[in-house]
Amino acid sequence: MAVDRDQLKRALDEELNSAAFNDYCPNGLQVEGTASIGRLVSGVTASQALIDRAIELEADAVLVHHGYFWRGEDPCLVGMKGQRISSLIRANINLFAYHLPLDNHPTLGNNAGLGRVLELSSWKSLRESDVSYPVFTGTYTDVHPLSKVIKGLSEALGRSVTSIGEDDAPIRSVAWCTGGGQGYIDDAADAGVDLFITGEISEQTVHVARERNIAFIAAGHHATERFGARALGDWVAKKFDIEHEFVDIYSPA
Repeated sequence: MAVDRDQLKRALDEELNSAAFNDYCPNGLQVEGTASIGRLVSGVTASQALIDRAIELEADAVLVHHGYFWRGEDPCLVGMKGQRISSLIRANINLFAYHLPLDNHPTLGNNAGLGRVLELSSWKSLRESDVSYPVFTGTYTDVHPLSKVIKGLSEALGRSVTSIGEDDAPIRSVAWCTGGGQGYIDDAADAGVDLFITGEISEQTVHVARERNIAFIAAGHHATERFGARALGDWVAKKFDIEHEFVDIYSPA
């Protein structure tokens, strides 16, 4: 089976409500390829390694969280970016990329995926009135020591994490933002949660966590954003009866 490229674009834009987001990059179809899509490859970042693997798999489209044309970057198609895009064009492969819309989807998004991994009893957006706000919050049924949360998260993500706080610190409420969301720690502290989780850590984050008495975990940018592209690709495959493979290009970041 196959799906028309424009039909797929409309379905993705509608499901992710991409028009509601003022993002750092364009969301949707970033590079146009073949009009008929029967095989989809998904991944976190549209790196050369992912593109090369998509070509090997004879994919018609690639679906990622981190695409191209970021705000403030050099718009010229030269060097690394030129090579990536020329590889897609030569292979007639479409590139679909969704950034904040894929973080925020309530079931298919990166934040929802991390919420499931944390095994929270429930979760929701920290600001339900703002569809584009990328911080979620949830609670455990029982109080967990921070060490238990760290152990479960490390095992689920397959990597060690960086944490701030005492191992026996009691955790009931959690806020999180996948990827590079460390700047939202003050919002989490203002909301009164016990723990804030994101992908990255900055030097100042350590002091904010200590001085505002909030536990903190940095679990990896790539590791916390592997959920969305895979889940969205599976959704596409089921909806349109096409082939889908998630390709995880290792990144320690």
